Amino acid sequence: MKFGPVAVEEAKGAILAHAMVAEDLRLRKAHRLTAEDVEALARAGIREVVAAVLDPDDLDENLAADRVARALRTVHVETRAPSTGRVNLHATEAGIFMVEPRVIDAINRIDPAITIATLAPYARVEAGQMVATVKIIPFAVPENLIAQAETACRAMEAFSVQPFLPRRIALVQTVLPGVKMSVLDKTTRMTKARLSRSGSRIVAELRPPHREEAVAEAIRSQAADADMLLIFGVSAVCDEDDVIPAAIRRAGGKVLRVGMPVDPGNLLVLGTFDGKTVMGVPGCARSPKLNGFDWVLDRLVAGLDVTPEEIGGMGVGGLLMEIPTRPQPRETLSRNMSPKVWAVLLAAGQSRRMAPANKLLVEFEGKPLVRRTAERLLDCAVAATVVVLGHEAAAVSRALSGLSLRKAENADYASGLASSLKVGVRNVPPSADGVLIALSDMPGISTADLDLLIKTFVEAGGKAVVRATHNGKRGNPVILPRVLFSEIEQLEGDVGARQIIEASALEVIDVEIGCAASFDVDTPEALELARGALVGQE
Repeated sequence: MKFGPVAVEEAKGAILAHAMVAEDLRLRKAHRLTAEDVEALARAGIREVVAAVLDPDDLDENLAADRVARALRTVHVETRAPSTGRVNLHATEAGIFMVEPRVIDAINRIDPAITIATLAPYARVEAGQMVATVKIIPFAVPENLIAQAETACRAMEAFSVQPFLPRRIALVQTVLPGVKMSVLDKTTRMTKARLSRSGSRIVAELRPPHREEAVAEAIRSQAADADMLLIFGVSAVCDEDDVIPAAIRRAGGKVLRVGMPVDPGNLLVLGTFDGKTVMGVPGCARSPKLNGFDWVLDRLVAGLDVTPEEIGGMGVGGLLMEIPTRPQPRETLSRNMSPKVWAVLLAAGQSRRMAPANKLLVEFEGKPLVRRTAERLLDCAVAATVVVLGHEAAAVSRALSGLSLRKAENADYASGLASSLKVGVRNVPPSADGVLIALSDMPGISTADLDLLIKTFVEAGGKAVVRATHNGKRGNPVILPRVLFSEIEQLEGDVGARQIIEASALEVIDVEIGCAASFDVDTPEALELARGALVGQE
């Protein structure tokens, strides 16, 4: 293949390197020039084009990518149609992705023009998810290189998806006096949600006392009707002779491993009883956040063996993320430091119920409503404020002119509240220990209210959710600690942080600030009511 400037009169059959417009003719990148194209370009006065001219033994990018992809030996994977030199391969089943690095490496070493990329080994995938992509870098490659790639593909199976097999699960949760049933109920819900991705289900649940003999009896009584037993201890396992591993042995089972080099997830226990897997589940699995238990559970549900040696090899890549359930965080604040709170002011909404006016720009006591709220944030004890713009961003930005704010624009604001939360939190620096989420249309919130919320957060060591309430009912604003920031990235649509708060094991501190916590301005009627209610209060 020759690449570079080509005289127009010699360009028939060449592949354009760049899109071109000549009079009424529009040619896209990678278009193969026809005789008619050449004539039209000449009439337009174009003397040469940048293009690729194929040699007789060259294969164009789409044909080359398709041949490599179809030569791959795969299971439960389908090949999509080629486009722009790329062929994507997708899982046909939900399960665990398995890959042979030797095949992938052999293909990638043939020539830089031929590339293949895959997911990491043991990645959990959904049906329809892309698991690999073949990409040809130039517009064409010699056929002999593709033949070499095809040979490498045929050497052994390149990758596959090991489908999940629905399992019957017996759930055991130990109890001690004073344990809240709500915590156990929440753990059951979280476990059901985890199992749902594989079609597995809980067929029985026991809540015996946290004693060796009681847990052993629970194992013996449930093993016959279940494929796997999951045991949550009311207290964490701290020794191989602690209650859960001791109960597995007392029941007549075998303990394969206590502990794993994955954090969160260190305190996992793996054992067997009567041919069934028995797991002591680490406390972090009471949260929906990814942890080492997920890795082991998913492999077992997919029918893959998990040996003690394999668990021992999970350390590289096994440091996952901070978790809210840990009583003592990995990183603690200096005794001389107070938790630092940033504010995120949400000002991207479309104000549909106030149409045609934008409620954030409506004057309230001589100021645009959004500016009034921003000034209160600037006067309170937050370190700084990020304002998220979206709908009528330029006009809202002008209303905030002169204020010391960090502005961030949400191009996807029409998708709902979740996208603005993500943008706001992404613009908060790593030094922030928490973020105060404030709505722009709550005129009753005062600087004193905000300072009270922040003071409560600081006194809780920066490790609790702090929420404004009115007559015991949740409202806004809310302060979220840093350990929940990653959860915000999982939100979609027109939802706020409520589901994150309810799913976490963090302490939630409700602060009564009166009707201001629930009074927002969504309609013209609400605006007039707010103006009347707040006259003379400030």
